[in-house]
Amino acid sequence: MNDELRVGPQTRITLHFAVRLMDGTEMDSTFGGEPASFVWGDGSLLPGFERAILGLKAGDRRSVFIDAQSGFGEYNEQNVQHFRRDTFAAPDGMEVGTVMNFADAAGAELPGVVSALDEQWVTVDFNHPLAGRELTFEVEIVRVEHDAPEQTVKLS
Repeated sequence: MNDELRVGPQTRITLHFAVRLMDGTEMDSTFGGEPASFVWGDGSLLPGFERAILGLKAGDRRSVFIDAQSGFGEYNEQNVQHFRRDTFAAPDGMEVGTVMNFADAAGAELPGVVSALDEQWVTVDFNHPLAGRELTFEVEIVRVEHDAPEQTVKLS
């Protein structure tokens, strides 16, 4: 029986990863630096990435295809909004590619990228930059540990 701890619920995972576009362009990586660490199911990794590492153990390395739906979602045209240029505090400093922060209806910060602008209008894309993209996810599991829930000590 193999009793090595494997990635899954109630585990803390330390890993190296790289996210690449299908043409090999690296979008993010921890290889060559400090590994990332998270608790299974804490929302640090998208569900498609978590599924890709389920059952792996320390020392395992894997490269998997992640379709757009399982990665950052499909590109959604409804996430592209148009604003009058004169509603911005510094409209002359904007250019295509500028990342701006907006507040959503609940007051949470929502980043958007200026995708087009003219003298009257600014087009902002609120899609994740990797939305609609197929990806390769390379991972190397460094360590898998039991995640001990924090204990509350009651003093009497």
